[in-house]
Amino acid sequence: MQHQKPSRPRVSAVTPELRYTIIIPGHARGKGRPRFSRFGGGRTFTDSKTVNAEAWVKSCAIDVIGGMPPMAGHLLVEMTVHVEVPKSWSKKKRADALSGALRPTGKPDLDNTAKLHFDALNGIVWSDDAQIVEAHLRKLYAEAPQTILTVREA
Repeated sequence: MQHQKPSRPRVSAVTPELRYTIIIPGHARGKGRPRFSRFGGGRTFTDSKTVNAEAWVKSCAIDVIGGMPPMAGHLLVEMTVHVEVPKSWSKKKRADALSGALRPTGKPDLDNTAKLHFDALNGIVWSDDAQIVEAHLRKLYAEAPQTILTVREA
């Protein structure tokens, strides 16, 4: 009679979901349109406000991610832009804004804000923003302006 080794129990490797939450303090800014210069052969350039805003987003992301490599695969992004409630608003209107009954509809546009953040995070959080297959974007009123991005594998 042949002795059989007991079979090992099968263990499924459960990998914790990789998720980053990046908080960018300050007023959100939309991606500026490309500018064109007549000098130097008609070159295209990005305005300095957009360059500075992208640098700030990158800096905040690097603080969270550290030296981790960019995420691979399909990604889901949730982005909430918190807009400061105007100080001139009455207590009632302020309360309505903070409860979500009123929503900000002013500049910057939500799609331009997302574009700035997504472009800034290329090579840091993900290799290319083409990896984003699903995005949930929203603007809300809050006491302090900030943008919160949560990125996870889709």
